[in-house]
Amino acid sequence: MNEPRIVIVGAGPAGVRAAEVLAAVGLRPVLVDENQRAGGQIYRQPPAGFVRSAKQLYGFESAKADALHHTFSQLLSHIDYRPETLVWNCDGRQLDLLDRGQQRSLPYSHLMLCTGAIDRVLPFPGWLLPGVYTLGAAQVALKAQGCVIGSRIVMVGSGPLLYLLAYQYAKAGASIAAVLDTSSFSGKLQATADLLKQPLTLAKGLYFLAWLRCHGVKVVEGVDKIAVSGEQKVKTISWHKNGREQTLECDAVASGFGLRSETQLADLAGCVFEFNQLNQQWLPQRDLAGRSSVKGVYLAGDGGGIAGADAAELAGKRAALALLEDLGKTIDPREGRRLDRALQRIQGFRRGLERAFPAPVAWARECADEEIICRCEEITAGELRRVVNHAGTVEMNRLKALTRVGMGRCQGRVCSAAAAEILACSAGKSLTEIGRLRGQPPIKPFPVVVGVALSSARETS
Repeated sequence: MNEPRIVIVGAGPAGVRAAEVLAAVGLRPVLVDENQRAGGQIYRQPPAGFVRSAKQLYGFESAKADALHHTFSQLLSHIDYRPETLVWNCDGRQLDLLDRGQQRSLPYSHLMLCTGAIDRVLPFPGWLLPGVYTLGAAQVALKAQGCVIGSRIVMVGSGPLLYLLAYQYAKAGASIAAVLDTSSFSGKLQATADLLKQPLTLAKGLYFLAWLRCHGVKVVEGVDKIAVSGEQKVKTISWHKNGREQTLECDAVASGFGLRSETQLADLAGCVFEFNQLNQQWLPQRDLAGRSSVKGVYLAGDGGGIAGADAAELAGKRAALALLEDLGKTIDPREGRRLDRALQRIQGFRRGLERAFPAPVAWARECADEEIICRCEEITAGELRRVVNHAGTVEMNRLKALTRVGMGRCQGRVCSAAAAEILACSAGKSLTEIGRLRGQPPIKPFPVVVGVALSSARETS
């Protein structure tokens, strides 16, 4: 029997744990990752030679980060690790890679997608001004570059990352002018029963909030109508609370309204999708063990549904066990059942987080016509609404064809969530009814010279 060609995409918690399980039985998976060093977003490591302690970088999670990094260092001689390598296409059981500037192809017999997540972006007035970042980008600046995004910073949006990042920034010495949370205190109270399913994690979140308040950081819950103003850069941010407008001077804003799974490669691999109410997103179908609808393709971590770093490690192990089982290797079924139970407990907590930190329900209705939704193609909310009203469009790919929304460099990774909300609201449909954008390669930008070379090669062949 030929040796299976196993490729793992993503060296975050899920990818590293999956590689660990596979290497333990003598397999040698290929681990492909865009970053210079393993760890993913949550346990992102700074560049070599850039010194900050694990405690400074990861806070309460430093022991978990150290454990994952140590595991990875022990794995290096047992896997084929390819850092700084972008996977930009998946076709015919083959991946197209941009490997440190060079185009390469990588066939596989088994594919493990641990592709992580991206911020859910909901535009507001001033969101394109210099000085406005996503929460994820602001976290990368701190962890990977050791810098902060401004001298007087406001964090705005919804989700646990809002408070975690504000705490990390403040601990690093940054000045946090305010944390503006679009979710309400009452909503968080209603979610308490589910949140108590992981009491330690809940306690950490409460600690972050208490620490910020005790250190004089302004925390406002239940805000809406956010707007950033300035000419060449951010100068102020305004918001409404109980119908009253308030304004604050600042020079940087980090915003985010939860996370969305990165599912483009699963789409190109041919996986069947279904709408997930908890994540409010179309996700590839998978069983409890991580098997997708395509034989030999597995999903683990936030790329298959947002659940956090602890769940990602468990899901990586579980999917690797499923892969081994599918190869006909003997596994301990008790370990699979243990991982399944642990993942189900985390899902309960996850339901609580969604209730505590919902995306703003009135955003699509209140977004102004002149607001740019797709920054790559400069498509406004008004243009999307006119197509819905005049052409009767009720489907996402039709909206894309008529407006070019999602056709730019980001391929809809940034704008598709907001465009879908606008379409659903304008057409009087649910997010399920309007469908999803089909994935198209390249799923992420690559240099023009690579595209030209590929085109020339195809013409020659």
